[in-house]
Amino acid sequence: VQLQAFGGGLVQAGGSLRLSCAASGRTFSRFSMGWFRQAQGKEREFVLGISGISGSTSAADTVKDRFTISRDDAKNTVYLHMNSLKPEDTAVYYCALAPLTYSGYAPTHPNRYDYWGQGTLVTVSS
Repeated sequence: VQLQAFGGGLVQAGGSLRLSCAASGRTFSRFSMGWFRQAQGKEREFVLGISGISGSTSAADTVKDRFTISRDDAKNTVYLHMNSLKPEDTAVYYCALAPLTYSGYAPTHPNRYDYWGQGTLVTVSS
């Protein structure tokens, strides 16, 4: 499985970005997907996840009123929609795919994920 994340860039505070993560090498549906981020000098943290079966989502408290996640199984792609961006959202954003064991929900711990994209940098200027 290969995951490719793209869509990052430089944006002003209050702006919006949409990240995409395209999967190849495996049937995409039924697998839960997650977005994580890692700021410089900090640990990787969970942002949003979407389950493979129901499409239910979960979000970190820091982003739940501003970011959303969606998936298009026909395109093998998951999206991260980011609104009202803040400078503290600056980080490298990673998408990840969890094993079928977690198809009912997207886990929040990075160790639960099998495959990772290469990351895309989001920089929010003040």
